[in-house]
Amino acid sequence: MDITSWFDINNTLVNIPIGGGYAMSWIEMVGTLFGLLCIWYASKEKNINYLFGLINVTLFAIIFYQIQLYGLLILQLFFFCANIYGWYAWTRPDAMDGEALQVRWLSKDKLVKTSIISAVAIVLLTIFIDPFFSALAALSVAVMNAFGSSITLGALDPDAFPFWDAAMTVLSIVAQILMTRKYVENWILWVVINIISVGVYAAQGVYAMSIEYVILLFIALNGTKEWMQTAKANKSEYKQQEPAL
Repeated sequence: MDITSWFDINNTLVNIPIGGGYAMSWIEMVGTLFGLLCIWYASKEKNINYLFGLINVTLFAIIFYQIQLYGLLILQLFFFCANIYGWYAWTRPDAMDGEALQVRWLSKDKLVKTSIISAVAIVLLTIFIDPFFSALAALSVAVMNAFGSSITLGALDPDAFPFWDAAMTVLSIVAQILMTRKYVENWILWVVINIISVGVYAAQGVYAMSIEYVILLFIALNGTKEWMQTAKANKSEYKQQEPAL
């Protein structure tokens, strides 16, 4: 079998008897597996999660290219860069004290700023989501055509759930950034994102994706619990190391 056929979404691994039936391809199955490994090892604060994350977003970028979801393809590029940065940030000594990043909570000031920026971004993206993703799709098609592709961008249907789609997009970006800096709040956001995703995919009849996000929800809940405990331990250790006045 030609190696390139393995990356074809029409190369079915298994037919899942959910809804009207769902043909899961090899690339989708492997990409999903690496995505689950990425989130699981991130919850355990293991650096290897970023290797799995890079494989996951690369495979899903190939999938989105084939099914012509160019906006999501561009989002995978962001996640690819974020995974590289996160791997670097988690393994290098911190510039302030020469030690590696530690799990901690956002300061009140940073939490307020992050919340305001996220809320404003969600509102704006909800209002302009169709032209925004149309522009992203056009940009990605232009870039790929510049490298020899011959893609014609068809008309895009209006977003079925503009607010929820905007919320998932913005919060996913914010959560990924917070994870690269080892802030506990990233897991709380992933819990929210996964709850929204389960509902949206179920409403759209994509039950396999809905089940996948149920699994991700439980991993995110476990990550929240473990990072909260780690942050508490790190804070106690820091207080013990503070010089007495």
